[in-house]
Amino acid sequence: MIKITADSTCDLSPEIINAMDITLAPLHILVDGEEFSDGVDITPADLIRYVEKDGKICKTTSVNVYEYEKIFAELSDKYKAVIHICISSFFSSCYQNAKLAAQKFDNVYVIDSKNLSSGSGHIVYDAALMARDGLEPEDICRMLEETIPRVDASFVINCLDYLHKGGRCSGLDAIGAKLLQIKPCIEVISGKMTVGKKYRGSFERCIEQYVKDKLQDKESIDYSRIFLTHCMCSEETVNKVKELIRHYADFEQIIETSAGCTIASHCGPSTLGILFKRNHHKNL
Repeated sequence: MIKITADSTCDLSPEIINAMDITLAPLHILVDGEEFSDGVDITPADLIRYVEKDGKICKTTSVNVYEYEKIFAELSDKYKAVIHICISSFFSSCYQNAKLAAQKFDNVYVIDSKNLSSGSGHIVYDAALMARDGLEPEDICRMLEETIPRVDASFVINCLDYLHKGGRCSGLDAIGAKLLQIKPCIEVISGKMTVGKKYRGSFERCIEQYVKDKLQDKESIDYSRIFLTHCMCSEETVNKVKELIRHYADFEQIIETSAGCTIASHCGPSTLGILFKRNHHKNL
């Protein structure tokens, strides 16, 4: 058997993690210097409360080499191979650390998802399905590398305050966006985050236009699966997005997942994205 492991940033639901027997390596969340493990002893709701009510500063840090070595050592003797999928190497040193740790093992493979959240989740899910079907580790890795550029991952952010706190936008930009009701779409292209279309108006109105824009190129869409991933959005908003997805596209699976602490720390609450695969490289 082949074991699939991933960074906690893949934002797959507990149901998927358990059903596919995926092991997660939790990133670290620093709250005013106090360290927590993503998804283990801190949740996005906890993080938002620390920021909003307590005024604390929250940051994320990578899984270190020793932690990866410990995970790989425990699993490599039990399985034919271990395939670990990391958050994009442009966002974190997790990939570099996992590669260093894997050098001590002959049967550990490390994949740079060049993505984050359930964009990485697509790669993890695909890997788990192929492992369950009995494919060889080299074939799984090759097919994952072919899939990675086809993942279309994006989010619409309701407020730029968290990006500002993390040093990813200026205070002037954050204030201007709030005054003008601008909701930027953050896209992942070639492993890097870029600002896409800037929507204007209420969050609900912007989300409606965003879903329409993302799903209008029907011929390029891989309809096997779409993740609707969000950070503390209302049930009403989520249900509306599900209706819009069904209206514009006919996916075999619409899977709702909650964004983890990494997305929460950088983007804040009321962040929502639809993440799916295309039939060609997204950046072409």
